[in-house]
Amino acid sequence: MTDEVLIRTEGSAGFLSLNRPKALHALTVDMVHAMTAALIEWRDDPAIHTVIVDHAEGRGFCAGGDIAYLRQSVLDDAGERGLKFFHDEYQLNHLMFEYHNPIVSFVDGIVMGGGVGVSQPARFRVATEHTRFAMPETGIGLFPDVGGSWYLSRLPGRIGQFLVLTGARLDGAECLWSGLATHYLPSDALAEAKERIAHGHEPGGVLSALSVTPPHPRIEDNATQIARHFASDRLEDAIASLEADDSVWAAKELAAVRAKSPLSSKVALRQLADGARCQSFAEAMAMEYRIVSRILTRPDFAEGVRAVIVDKDNAPKWDPATPEAVPDSLIDAIFAALPADKEWKPL
Repeated sequence: MTDEVLIRTEGSAGFLSLNRPKALHALTVDMVHAMTAALIEWRDDPAIHTVIVDHAEGRGFCAGGDIAYLRQSVLDDAGERGLKFFHDEYQLNHLMFEYHNPIVSFVDGIVMGGGVGVSQPARFRVATEHTRFAMPETGIGLFPDVGGSWYLSRLPGRIGQFLVLTGARLDGAECLWSGLATHYLPSDALAEAKERIAHGHEPGGVLSALSVTPPHPRIEDNATQIARHFASDRLEDAIASLEADDSVWAAKELAAVRAKSPLSSKVALRQLADGARCQSFAEAMAMEYRIVSRILTRPDFAEGVRAVIVDKDNAPKWDPATPEAVPDSLIDAIFAALPADKEWKPL
């Protein structure tokens, strides 16, 4: 076990509290395994009616996966340990998605990448005034995984495509408006909500009773522009559409899109298009595992982490360097089926 996740029961609830405050609770291999083991144990425990996922002390909910660990794996063992991390993480994501008892995630802070993977599967997803949601993976040469192909492809008005191409952050009100959150509570009401749920009250009723009206969701004001500029599944079309718009908003989003890895951006668009057609969450996760098995060791991931996290010069040299230089054959190869014994399977 690990102290990076605080696992306990109270009343009829099991608690999974992420506990890496210095790393904004970013997920490690040990955390993934501990959460999986607890969920499997509670699945057969008639005394546990609800699972609550939150974070312990410190800021944030979960800033993602352990990027330093993944990059070191690429440098040390051609990504073998990193790929094992993704394999097991995706099994946890699927276990949560299919869980028979309700899961409630309290996303009171930053939630990115791997944090999305352990909060979006929850039946009840609580945002607050502190919530900051993003899927910024294309900025480090990865793609919006942990179920992004399922969740983001089903958001209204091309919001998902906007998020993956720009890395934009949504606050709690915007998460509620877009459907990423089911409830909006003030942060000072969370302790009471958890206590009521733990002592047998139905989660939906508790959350509805304690919900408040959020501020105006700013993204709603740009919904029409988002739907228009990000309507295409071709990266070049999105860029051309933004280039033709002389507004300040379009210029800002264009700069954000251009800063991302062209390969990762094209992969993300294809991923969401294919994800929208997936018939099950397991099918989407199997697709994402195929993608990560190829893209993890592509040059853009190590370079993106170097530029954003290691050297922090924010000047990555992407390979290929432009959208036009990314061949369709490369995208097809990234999505191709793996050998049968290498394909991802749920627990």
